Amino acid sequence: MRDDPARLSFDIEARDGSARRGLLRTAHGTVQTPAFIPLATQGTVRTLSVRDVAAIGFELILGNTFHLHLMPGDERIAELGGLHGFMGWDGSIVTDSGGFQVFSLSHGGVADEIKGRRRPPQGRGRIVSIKERGVRFRSYVDGAEKFMGPEESMAIQARLHSDLALVFDECTPFHAERDYTARSTERTHRWLRRCLDWHADHGPADQAVYGIVQGGVYEDLRAESAQAISEAGVDGIAIGGTLGRDKEEMHGVVAMTTPMLPEAAPKHLLGIGEPDDLLAGIAAGIDVFDCAVPTRLARHGMALAPLPDSRHRFDVRRAGLSHDRGPLVEGCECEACANHTRAYLHYLARQGEPTGMRLMTIHNLTYLERLVRGAREAISAGRFEEYRGLIDSGAPPWEARRAVATTPTSAGR
Repeated sequence: MRDDPARLSFDIEARDGSARRGLLRTAHGTVQTPAFIPLATQGTVRTLSVRDVAAIGFELILGNTFHLHLMPGDERIAELGGLHGFMGWDGSIVTDSGGFQVFSLSHGGVADEIKGRRRPPQGRGRIVSIKERGVRFRSYVDGAEKFMGPEESMAIQARLHSDLALVFDECTPFHAERDYTARSTERTHRWLRRCLDWHADHGPADQAVYGIVQGGVYEDLRAESAQAISEAGVDGIAIGGTLGRDKEEMHGVVAMTTPMLPEAAPKHLLGIGEPDDLLAGIAAGIDVFDCAVPTRLARHGMALAPLPDSRHRFDVRRAGLSHDRGPLVEGCECEACANHTRAYLHYLARQGEPTGMRLMTIHNLTYLERLVRGAREAISAGRFEEYRGLIDSGAPPWEARRAVATTPTSAGR
């Protein structure tokens, strides 16, 4: 692990079991952890302005190397002040390496299932070849042949000038057999070294680099990968790759992997962000999460809500809400809940109105921001498991926060 405060520093302020509260400092400010990160995949958190995102309370967002390279192009973004200047965002930014998206072109249906993406037209968005040097593929934008390897990914991220860059890796699907997963993980480690070498010679001095632990669902491969990443000169560690076929297996892989990593390292769980998964990850010692699910759900009329045994969501498009004068979620302070009725949001969602998508996105992101904010406060109070239990039983984050803050601590604690 590196120790370079000019690029990144991470201080753990409180612990409650394996859960911890901390401060992640980048070149563009301080991020309170545990934190959820909204995705600005193509240079925007879809339907929102950067002022909307900041007003909700977010301090860190994620841009995607693969998509921004293809459109509008990383060189154009560099000319316009890097991703911060291009977007007008003055907070911190992490960029994904593009590895997930590149290899999704090869692994097809599984990756499409994970991300909810339609398959591209024939002749576009397809892998041409995967070799040790990197991956040759066809752009989904115009069908042109492109190449991306470790050096190219790091060069693109350098031009984007994010605060945190992720190394180029292969994300294997859950159906990959052990032998393939092992070979892929070993190649990811060789690519790690190439990423770090390129960045040491050419990367921005204030850009931190995260390594990515792979290994699928296999404990020995995860352990080997954790050791390789921990011993490299990285600034932080992300957990990537397949995490299993269902939530139970995913939670098990995360709980298995985090103890293998250095205690002092900031830990980022890639692509996970539903309420129960956030709480399980925080309990295991994860500091930062990113996921497209809350914003994608919002665009399809699905609201995050305190509903036990229902994946914390309900469909605002259902017919029974067409005359409902109540708020989307009782007690929520977001713009959608404070100013509009379920009947109005139902109407907007049924019509496919962009205003409805925006309001639902604001709600879902507010819900997750308040969830992790409450987790931070509960960790500081030494009452995280109580907070988690209240959420799991159907309490909204704001009520669980108040209960943990005002209820006397149980005897013996």
